[in-house]
Amino acid sequence: QEQLVESGGNLVQPGGSLRLSCAASGFTLDNYIIGWFRQAPGKEREGVSYISGIDGSTYYADSVKGRFTISSDNAKNTVYLRMNSLKLEDTAVYYCAATPFSIRAMDPSDFGWWGPGTQVTVSS
Repeated sequence: QEQLVESGGNLVQPGGSLRLSCAASGFTLDNYIIGWFRQAPGKEREGVSYISGIDGSTYYADSVKGRFTISSDNAKNTVYLRMNSLKLEDTAVYYCAATPFSIRAMDPSDFGWWGPGTQVTVSS
């Protein structure tokens, strides 16, 4: 059974850093695209970044480009999201999700498996 579990969320000051982890079980990363999404209170879920285990391609939303880095460790079957220079507006619940199909944009409906999420709060 496919399962994703996020960890690493925390309270951090503006300008700080966090590394989120997404541990996968029941499938191997090299056949899937793993995406990170976030949802702030009262807002729609938005795509942040993805990495393809199929061809290694990555994507970043404009709002995080240059600050966030996505990576994967196939030996640990885990995807990471390194977040630097965090801003107040990065506060949200962060989710990882998986799809075995190619995608053209980070539409949440294209991802079939989701983790429960981890809270990231950026506050002074």
